Amino acid sequence: MSEQSIPCRPAEIGSLFLFEKLTPEQLERLCREGRVEQYEPGPVYTEGEPATCFYVMIEGTVVLYRRVAGDDVEVTRTSQRGVYAGSMQAYLGDRVRQVYNNSMHVTEPTRFFVLPADTFAAIMQEWFPMAVHLLEGLFFGSKSTQQAVGQRERLLALGSLSAGLTHELNNPAAAAVRATATLRERVGKMRHKLAVIAQGSYTPEVMANLIDLQERTAERVAKAPTLSPLEAADREDSVTDWLDDHDIQEGWRIAPTFVQAGLDVDWLDQVAAAVDEQILPSAIGWLNYTVETELLMDEINDSTTRVSQLVDAAKQYSQLDRAPFQNADVHELLDSTLLMLSGKIGPRIEVVKEYDRTLPKIPAYPAELNQVWTNLIDNAVSAIKSAGGEGTLTVRTAADHDRLLVEFRDTGVGIPAENRGRIFDPFFTTKPVGEGTGLGLDISWRIVTNKHHGTIKVESEPGDTRFQVLLPLTSEEAS
Repeated sequence: MSEQSIPCRPAEIGSLFLFEKLTPEQLERLCREGRVEQYEPGPVYTEGEPATCFYVMIEGTVVLYRRVAGDDVEVTRTSQRGVYAGSMQAYLGDRVRQVYNNSMHVTEPTRFFVLPADTFAAIMQEWFPMAVHLLEGLFFGSKSTQQAVGQRERLLALGSLSAGLTHELNNPAAAAVRATATLRERVGKMRHKLAVIAQGSYTPEVMANLIDLQERTAERVAKAPTLSPLEAADREDSVTDWLDDHDIQEGWRIAPTFVQAGLDVDWLDQVAAAVDEQILPSAIGWLNYTVETELLMDEINDSTTRVSQLVDAAKQYSQLDRAPFQNADVHELLDSTLLMLSGKIGPRIEVVKEYDRTLPKIPAYPAELNQVWTNLIDNAVSAIKSAGGEGTLTVRTAADHDRLLVEFRDTGVGIPAENRGRIFDPFFTTKPVGEGTGLGLDISWRIVTNKHHGTIKVESEPGDTRFQVLLPLTSEEAS
């Protein structure tokens, strides 16, 4: 940085739009307590440094930058006289951290009127007390409102997730309860059937054959193939015919159970060959209870496994018992979020996963990334429902040079061109009144850019909206 002091002339200062309404006495004081400096091309101040001065440009060209993902991104370039930057919140004192919120460079020799931050704060409070009160109220009120609404949005999201999780848990839990009650009944009937068989005059060899058939039947149930509806119907017809031919009562009721378990006519022939004709009906009935018992135990196992998976997904989503910053697999985070939101997504929206499973884990705050995924998926679902309720949500991961790309693509209504530049602004929303706070994308942007030094951007047209999150593959833990 190169600078040189220049005499301050009240008339020149008064020609700037910021000071044009000041009295001659006030302009004299500004020149007395401030100074005019000329800077050669280069930096004037850097983002994050203590904010010591308030700058008003007299002539030249200034460029303002913001630090994003380790890079300086240009946000403003202007040659307009009177533009200002620097310690603009000095009047708030130590109630906020007084640092520069951007970096300022000049591209040609540029003159500034420079006022020390303490002097700027004192002048503001002395000359414009009402304006200071209004500005303080606006600053702290907006901050308080954003925190309150953000907290409310998180509570609403939590309620929605809880309702969805409860719904998802209820189905397998209810299935397990029903299957358990039916299993108790079937086991009771099996004991009764075994007692009937045992009371007969059967040789130990016949009893051994029945036990062997029961074991082999249970094994076939575990290895039952998946049949198409047409194949299952054909096999049920042939099994029913076999049972009728062998005088087995209610063959039409038994046949679907046998077919579901993978049993066919060939297996029934083996059963008939292993036992005497007079005990075949009892043997078939006993084996039917065996098959039903195995199928019910499979159903209970599937249901309880589903409950366990949902609980694991909830823990993964909330990141309970895990370090806040860690190497995380984004696919696990995406899957847990999609599972948590499955109730809200509903059956009319198809979810397509295009994952690149070769991608490495990345250093991240998993719980906060899950919040990003939640906001983006929720917006995509709302857009699809606004377009008629049916559509496709595609979640894609891929490598993008030294970053990891996570893309959410929906077939919803799209984002109008005039709104795309504002969607990440706090409190801006296109949802109907009462349905959106306008903080979801703002929170997502801050989590991605500030916490993870990444980038989030959007491309949209009706029927094809894509939110793209780019995260560094390697990074240091953010403060």
